[in-house]
Amino acid sequence: MQSYIDKSADYFAHARKEIVPLLPPQCGRVLEIGCGSGATLGWLRRDHRASSTVGVEISEAAAQCARAHADEVHCLDFERVELPVANSRFDVILCLDVLEHMVNPWLVIDRLVSRYLAPGGTLIVSLPNVRHYSVVLPLLFQGRWDYQDAGLLDRTHLRFFTRDTAVGLLSHSLLGAVHCTATGFDWPSRKGIFNTLTAGVFREFLTYQYFLAVHKKD
Repeated sequence: MQSYIDKSADYFAHARKEIVPLLPPQCGRVLEIGCGSGATLGWLRRDHRASSTVGVEISEAAAQCARAHADEVHCLDFERVELPVANSRFDVILCLDVLEHMVNPWLVIDRLVSRYLAPGGTLIVSLPNVRHYSVVLPLLFQGRWDYQDAGLLDRTHLRFFTRDTAVGLLSHSLLGAVHCTATGFDWPSRKGIFNTLTAGVFREFLTYQYFLAVHKKD
């Protein structure tokens, strides 16, 4: 089990509203793996998007905070322990910046899809892009790969993904086509303007994080 003792409270505390375009109109039962302090689940519950919310969090301190925002929170290592819930089918499952911390995220996806995602349900994932220029340039020109307390080279990351390997992670016989997006390219942002002027050639090097959504087949 990884240690998150040295992580600041802010590390666990942000509501991930970037996923709004990927959410169904009504979320129904929502499960979040790596729910942090419960900010995202609390936001979904307050906005009446979710009928019930269940969180899984490996950090006890964060899980304790999340219990104030979600209907149910379990402090456990999801790679090692089954989820102790009576109704194990969920309409939406969130894995936001969590799979890269796991030893075998491919097995985790298989478990989530096979055992916990309801037919027609939505799986939403966010993953950092290791092909971002802030990682590639220091590695290419300086031979540097410096781990940090947070960010793309967070020292608790065990796996690293590009766009293609992120899409590949969600390729499963029970799932449909993967919808992959990135934020920050809207006009008149500098990144959006540069991306347009360069015909998208450098888009993958400018993308900090990918957001992916996929539906389970009925």
